[in-house]
Amino acid sequence: MPRSLKKGPYINPKLERKIKRAVQSKSREPIKTWSRESTITPEMIGLAFLVHNGKEFILVKIREEMVGHKLGEFSPTTKFQRHGGRMERELEKTELQKTTAKSSLPPEKKS
Repeated sequence: MPRSLKKGPYINPKLERKIKRAVQSKSREPIKTWSRESTITPEMIGLAFLVHNGKEFILVKIREEMVGHKLGEFSPTTKFQRHGGRMERELEKTELQKTTAKSSLPPEKKS
């Protein structure tokens, strides 16, 4: 359920101060934050953030399309390992054979 329009978007007060300071000083240094629940506002466009994902900080550069989303959406907390199984191994094997076959072909001669 979205936040009430009367309240406005949630931005951590400490993060808001850092944003204002960065805009005033026109600093290009990324802003370090743990506040993944803060909403991206139009004032943040063009700024860079280091968003904590629980283990490390991930660089997020704010673009116009990101307005209205949360900072945490752009800093994944889990690493996708890929789906496994016999079928996946067979697909990888055929892809590898295709790439090696293409690279082993002699170069074409222009006539």
